[in-house]
Amino acid sequence: MHWISWCLLLLCWGGSRCSDPPPDGQDGELDGYQADSHTKRSPPPVEPLDFGFVPSAVYATHAYYEPGAMGILFHVVHAFLYVVQPNPFPKDLIVRVIQENKGRMKLEEWRKPENIVLLLQGVYYEAGFLVCGSLGLLFLVLVPIVGTCFCVCRCCDNCGGEMHQRQRKNADCQRGFFTASLIVTSIFIILGVLFAYAANHNISNQIKSTRRLVNTNMRDLKTFANNTPAQIDYLTAQYTTAKNKVLSDLDNIGPVLGGRIHSQLEREVMPSLDTALRMAGAMRETKEALESIGSSLDTLQEGTVRLQLSLSNERASLSNTLSDPACTNGAVSHTCNTIRSTLGQLGSSADFSTLPDVSRQLMNVDALLKTDLSNIIQKGYSSFNDTPRLVKEQTKNIVAGVKVMLDRIGGEIVDFAKMFPVEASLANFTIFLNQGQQQIESYYAQIDQLDFYRWIGCVAALCMVVLIVCFNLLGLLCGSCGYDKQATPTNRGCLSNTGGNLLMAGVGFSFLFAWALMAVVSSLFVVGGNVEKLICEPLANRQLFQIIDTPYIMHPGMKNFLPNMLFQNPNIDLTVGGMYRECHENYGLYHALQLETMFNINSFLNRTVYNKDLANVFESIHVQLQDVSLLEQEGRDALISFANSGVGEIDFTAYLTEANKAVTLVDLLSFATDLEAQADQLPRGALENALKGHASSIRQINKDQVVPLQQAMNSLSQSVRLLQKTVSDLPVQVTNVLSAIDAAEYLITNNASHVIKQETNGYMQMLVGYFRQYTKWVKSSLSAEVAQCKPISNIVDSMEIVGCSFIVDSVNTFWFGLGGCLVLLIPSIILSVKLSKYYRRMDTEDVFDDACFPWLVSL
Repeated sequence: MHWISWCLLLLCWGGSRCSDPPPDGQDGELDGYQADSHTKRSPPPVEPLDFGFVPSAVYATHAYYEPGAMGILFHVVHAFLYVVQPNPFPKDLIVRVIQENKGRMKLEEWRKPENIVLLLQGVYYEAGFLVCGSLGLLFLVLVPIVGTCFCVCRCCDNCGGEMHQRQRKNADCQRGFFTASLIVTSIFIILGVLFAYAANHNISNQIKSTRRLVNTNMRDLKTFANNTPAQIDYLTAQYTTAKNKVLSDLDNIGPVLGGRIHSQLEREVMPSLDTALRMAGAMRETKEALESIGSSLDTLQEGTVRLQLSLSNERASLSNTLSDPACTNGAVSHTCNTIRSTLGQLGSSADFSTLPDVSRQLMNVDALLKTDLSNIIQKGYSSFNDTPRLVKEQTKNIVAGVKVMLDRIGGEIVDFAKMFPVEASLANFTIFLNQGQQQIESYYAQIDQLDFYRWIGCVAALCMVVLIVCFNLLGLLCGSCGYDKQATPTNRGCLSNTGGNLLMAGVGFSFLFAWALMAVVSSLFVVGGNVEKLICEPLANRQLFQIIDTPYIMHPGMKNFLPNMLFQNPNIDLTVGGMYRECHENYGLYHALQLETMFNINSFLNRTVYNKDLANVFESIHVQLQDVSLLEQEGRDALISFANSGVGEIDFTAYLTEANKAVTLVDLLSFATDLEAQADQLPRGALENALKGHASSIRQINKDQVVPLQQAMNSLSQSVRLLQKTVSDLPVQVTNVLSAIDAAEYLITNNASHVIKQETNGYMQMLVGYFRQYTKWVKSSLSAEVAQCKPISNIVDSMEIVGCSFIVDSVNTFWFGLGGCLVLLIPSIILSVKLSKYYRRMDTEDVFDDACFPWLVSL
């Protein structure tokens, strides 16, 4: 078991150091660190790392045996053994015997009641074997005695020894029955011989297969020894993956940590800057609106004067036309009077001369726009967006220190893994395997020789039975072929007599060989049957492991046998059955041997990969944002001046009142249309034409003067409404903008520490998450991929296959077939003796007088 100890050293990376209790505050730092971080929001998800695949070992042993046709014979033997021994495996009995007696009981101790009970329970369990063994022993004793008595009796002309055969009417019927029965018995004996020979030959064949199992198991152990160091090196090398990811995030601490701080603060900062930027846009819009109002107002004032003059002239001219004598005619005077009464409607409606001028406000806004407020606000944006650079500048010394520390930790891990002579130890283990394999192979010739002798012995035993069967068959053949119904017993032919003698020879050899063969069969039955029931079956269903794993079975002070043997610590909950199951599933030796009880990989990696010094370095990360300025004083002054520019003092109601009025008192187009309609009512002449000329002039005035004035009024109305909307509660808006800017700057310079601490903790948790992934991957790999112990379970399975399937099953099949032949020799002896009377030449015979027995003549 020395190689197991070296493997444990290999996997533990120095368990002597790591098994010591961890210093206070260091165990579980990876988990405890997160518990110390009280954040209001969950940390950002950690990017999964790809550690690749641990170099896997491919094992060549397939510990599985399919007996093929021999399996039928094996099942028959198992069924027979179940009939002989139907009791379940006596696990409790064996445990009690081992615990109470330990194999060192004195003779007088067997008289104790508890030991007598154990003895009776053992006898009850072995009852089937005892009965069958007793029958075999009885056969062994009685066959020589009966054979001797039979021989002496026949020498005294008794027991069929008298060469005289009495004549019976059913003689032919009896001879036929005895012949058929002996043939059937001989056939069954031949089948038993074939069973035994097949089992005998199977042992020789499977012994050769044993070499393959030995070679593959040895090769798997070498693969295990050769791959394990590479797997351990791969685990230590993958620390670089986690380290490089941490270094990458440290190199990008500005965009990563600074970006997170920026994204948290921008929810308060960006709205205030956006509002200020909109206010700068409002100043430009205000200037444009004021310019539009001033331009529209000038246009309207000038246009209104021209319109009033044009309408006044048109009104005077139309009045002169209506003064024409033609209008005095009684039929026309009514129409002229009607037109005259509407002349007062030809006038302008709006008066824009009374509206206040906005030139002062426009001059103030123009002066404000000389200060580029948008550019000042963009500087605030840039200052705030420069947070990642500030973070990088303020943490560059910490990042450099962490890099040095991570490099040192990586070196410590590699150096620590190289502190132990792993490669030399495994090289010695490989040499030990090679020497062991060579030593095993050196016995192959002797094993083959011993197997040859065994095969010869078994074949010799079977040849004894075959010899008896040959005598029976030859006797039947010669007797049947040479038998003559017409011949009297004293006149039987030579061939018939030879057949009878061969049958008796078979009887003689049966008495000579049967008892010796029965001794062999009984011995093999008792040993092989008990091995099958007490070892092979419980090994197949793993009940044998339950006995070995019974607490305190070996010693009252030793709870578990396996950990005491491996680690000198019997209190570890490690069992042979559990280890076998884990190895059978091809788990790692670390998991199968429960090495975490001796070496906590999490604690080791926590102290090594993420130690307290590294945690202190991470916790020393502090970021200050006092240099961030969102709005310079010049921008503040511009906003205040905008609020005091007088734009809010404009009488928007007066402007909208005049702008909403019509340009003229009446719609000139309607007036012109009505005038033409009234002119059409007049008689044709100069008056009609003059009135239609006036209507045309009025339409021209509407087109040239009224329509432009309407457009100017619409523009004025839109500009006034836009300006009114823009500067509505302007002082309040400016105050709110400045308050929001002040609040954001106060948050950055004074209250951002909570956000910075929160994001810094999240950033550190992300870095720690990479180490946590590494430690989790290492533990998972140690449990499932490193030093996979399938070869150990393969050795157990191979031993079961060789010992039970190859040898025990074949031996049991051999004694089953041979024992069946020996049992059938009893009826064979009886039938041969009976049948030989009908074939052998007798010395005397029954003579009958024809007169006294006429019926005999007729026969």
